[in-house]
Amino acid sequence: MKAVERAKLVRSLRQESRRLRLLVLVIGFFLVTLTFVVVTKPDALLFNLNGKLSVDQAPRSLLIRQRVDAAAAAAASRRSPDTLAAAGEDPMVEVNANAGEGASEDEKRLLTSEPEQGKKAEEATASELLGGEDGGRKGMHKGHQADQEHKVTLPTVSNYTIHEATDDSANGKQEDRKTDAGIKLVMDVDQNNGGDRSHQPALDNMEWDKPLCDFSNFRANVCEMRGNIRIHPSGSSVMYMEPAGSMKDEQWKIKPYPRKGDELCLSHITEVTVQSSKVAPECTKYHDVPAVIFALTGYTGNLFHDFTDVLVPLFTTASEFNGEVQFLITDMAIWWTRKYAVVFEKLTKYPLIDFNKDNEVHCFKHAIVGLHAYMEFTIDPLKAPHNYSMVDFNRFMRRTYSLPRDEVTALGEVPKTKPRLLIISRQRTRMFLNLKEIVAMAEEIGYEVVVEEANVNSNVAHFAKVVNSVDVMMGVHGAGLTNCVFLPHSAILIQIVPWGALDGICRVDFGYPAEQMGLRYKHYSIGVHESSLTDQYPLDHKIFKNPLAFHKNGFEFVRQTFMDTQNVRLDCNRFRPILLEALDQLNQ
Repeated sequence: MKAVERAKLVRSLRQESRRLRLLVLVIGFFLVTLTFVVVTKPDALLFNLNGKLSVDQAPRSLLIRQRVDAAAAAAASRRSPDTLAAAGEDPMVEVNANAGEGASEDEKRLLTSEPEQGKKAEEATASELLGGEDGGRKGMHKGHQADQEHKVTLPTVSNYTIHEATDDSANGKQEDRKTDAGIKLVMDVDQNNGGDRSHQPALDNMEWDKPLCDFSNFRANVCEMRGNIRIHPSGSSVMYMEPAGSMKDEQWKIKPYPRKGDELCLSHITEVTVQSSKVAPECTKYHDVPAVIFALTGYTGNLFHDFTDVLVPLFTTASEFNGEVQFLITDMAIWWTRKYAVVFEKLTKYPLIDFNKDNEVHCFKHAIVGLHAYMEFTIDPLKAPHNYSMVDFNRFMRRTYSLPRDEVTALGEVPKTKPRLLIISRQRTRMFLNLKEIVAMAEEIGYEVVVEEANVNSNVAHFAKVVNSVDVMMGVHGAGLTNCVFLPHSAILIQIVPWGALDGICRVDFGYPAEQMGLRYKHYSIGVHESSLTDQYPLDHKIFKNPLAFHKNGFEFVRQTFMDTQNVRLDCNRFRPILLEALDQLNQ
């Protein structure tokens, strides 16, 4: 028995001996590595015990130092006030005649074209290429004579960011900036391009005391800054110029389209880099109005997404400027800007700038990258600038399209006038299979019925006038219901919900927005016998017994199953009370 215990003790001691030797090896390797780092790269030891780097503790060797030639600085100080304040340059970007070849006058007025590409070498006294870590983004900026040109070579080490990581790991993560040592940027010392620089000293000393970007919103990332801002479209960059003595060091990557988390959609959107910096290319255009940068493409082209992804967020973000704002649009869709030209004319007094085709370096005092967006097709007045709401947006759309009716009139106020009912028809999916029967029933009740189809080719102004002329609008769930933005206040919207446990989706898309616009909303969910799915599946199929179970497969599967392959055969006897209730409400 004792021999067995002795053997166990020997095995235990051997195991402990192996663990001790392994621990000694690990500690030894760590000490050797630490010694090597301390001796060869002392600047690498940046962090205190809590793992966070304080700006005040950052070594001076990592900060970009501005080297200003003393003689040039003295010369700059002797310039006359007339030189420093060349007055009155129009901030509007001119339309390039070559890029506008073959385009209509409306297009030239609405969209700024690509600046001239092939200028003669002797016209430029100095030029530098602006590059980034992607290796492919280049931009041209104009220099001055050699005695006024000041250059700095960026260090090869990565710069550190001061903003802590956010919950958004995909888009909200700040990246270390890596810049090749051989790439040179012209310092912001003297910029004599004919712009009004009387405000420049104030800008140089202005510091934005907030983080440049806010990635906390689940729907959209937005960056906003005030001060000396350089927007360089050909470099896909927005630079906040740090004032003297500032230790701010931030870099953000943003795709300015409010579909955060939708990687399929955002894969087609240009990424913009927003960063603080002490160096940047020279300004070639000065603007005295704020800038708003946003993207098109995405899901635009679908009427619902035209509004929920662009027009509503754009109104929320830009309407406070009363037209004194410059739009820079990435991933431009010219046909789309033509379609909503009247909206752009109300929101901005300046031609649109095609971000992807512009080679200028634009200087602003205030810039917003991205659009404020909240839930689908809604505005959150508690978070929106100036507490804007969907009532404001509804009013804005009526005024933009010069619609005559702001409010529905009670029945009887206008003798011999029937209430008007608009039925939104569809031609491919979710069609009314018994449209004539529905029209006859509504006319029998006392409505004057109008039937219209809304699609991507519809004339917005014409359709807006039709919608504004009615008291009640009804249709099956779909993009056509987005036209409710043109309804007069207190009008009635009736949404027909297809089979498939879609009530929640339908309320979010149109029910809540309609109520927030000041409309009266009615919700009608069809029964099994009103769905064309009965022609495809037996009545004891799971699609009728437990439609909610299909939602576990994701929205795309739900859309294909319940929306793309389903039509509606409305039960007029069952639906009739809904129209009667609407009549009663119009009498109130």
